[in-house]
Amino acid sequence: MTAKRAANRSPIFAQALYSTNEGTHMPLVRIDLIEGRSDAEIGALLDASHAALVSAFGIPERDRYQVVHEHRRNNVIFQDSGLAIPRTDQVVLVSITTRARSEASKLELFAELCQRLGVCCGIEPSDVIVSIVSNSDADWSFGYGRAQFKTGELTNFQPCDEGRHSDGKRRQENMPPDYPNELQSG
Repeated sequence: MTAKRAANRSPIFAQALYSTNEGTHMPLVRIDLIEGRSDAEIGALLDASHAALVSAFGIPERDRYQVVHEHRRNNVIFQDSGLAIPRTDQVVLVSITTRARSEASKLELFAELCQRLGVCCGIEPSDVIVSIVSNSDADWSFGYGRAQFKTGELTNFQPCDEGRHSDGKRRQENMPPDYPNELQSG
């Protein structure tokens, strides 16, 4: 039996076969660079990389997990193996941990990231290195020792107003009923 015929008989198999997890699943982005950039330059780099992810992967604008690691010049080596790509001290290594993405969206991200970092930060495309590592629902916990993608907690999440009432207290409906009260009250 072909995979397509099996998918027609089993909705679960069809979902696994055709799901690419594109869209709403945000990535974790780590950016390694040589120290010496100003706060404004780092801010522009973070904004440009996030805009590229929103554009290429279709993630929500407000889902943003980014970490910058600055290194002394003598603590990093960025040499290619045979491509003769020139590097400067403006080199950035963008490491992205994400749920599965299509090859097309990854290729779009590579191009979009180079374009935006060039325009917004003056970083040459030869100084942009990107690595994408895919993982699954069970590989993410956003706190409280729970895998929120697996428990379904994120399907009920309402990102407006940062999940809080106007009095600053956490919205009860966004918290699982078995969370301790002191965690629910914010």
